[in-house]
Amino acid sequence: MWLPIFRNYIYYQCRLRKAFYSFRKCYSYFYQKLLSMQQTPAQNHNRNNISSFILVLALISVWFSLVVQFCISIPAYINDGRSLPGTLVQLFSYFTIQVNLLAGLGLGALLLKPSTAFNKYFSQGYVLTGIALYITIVGLVYNIILRSLWHPIGLFKLTDELMHLINPILFVVYWLIFVPKERLKWTQSLSWLWFPFLYLVYILIRGAITQIYPYPFIDAGKLGYYSIIIHSLLLLVVFLLLGLLLILLTRTLSPKSSTP
Repeated sequence: MWLPIFRNYIYYQCRLRKAFYSFRKCYSYFYQKLLSMQQTPAQNHNRNNISSFILVLALISVWFSLVVQFCISIPAYINDGRSLPGTLVQLFSYFTIQVNLLAGLGLGALLLKPSTAFNKYFSQGYVLTGIALYITIVGLVYNIILRSLWHPIGLFKLTDELMHLINPILFVVYWLIFVPKERLKWTQSLSWLWFPFLYLVYILIRGAITQIYPYPFIDAGKLGYYSIIIHSLLLLVVFLLLGLLLILLTRTLSPKSSTP
């Protein structure tokens, strides 16, 4: 009974590994072709124009969605009886808001002079890759788990699509194509877990006091702490695995990837 299962496992594992290496080889080929555009000044100018366009487009999209979200959410919360400070705390308690804000700061910093401390910090491959990880998780979790539970209309629908779909795509495309890749260390994927872990601790402490949770899958009041621990561990595993995948991409696409 176990032999066919084992054979199928080996078969699909080999197929998956083969597909991944084919994808990595194809992507590496096209990425190196894109980098080769720097061989002539005219091609380099065109590439810089495209990079700047996507950067500015992503920056506008992120900040537009954040500003509109706050402008429409603050009156709505106040009309429901919330105070202004409580409303602001509630909005900043959403992981989506925090990550889009982080993405907006990072993209904005890239437009500053390279000599500024803000630009130097956010220009680091480790920092930009971490933001790419977080905003990818925002898009995946919402579109896989939360989309069917939330049906916004009007401007809420617009900001919802921007922050959970358009902004993640724009940021990841910019990071994937135009951000110089560094050979990040595998252990750096662990340091990226601090942000979601501390966020979870904050949400659970705040929820225990106020009985308000931003997302249904971490609502300890309804699900209990045992379920929340399981959900949180699963999410951290997803963060870790996706972080390792991004590090693999950076190491593969790094100019030093051919060196030992």
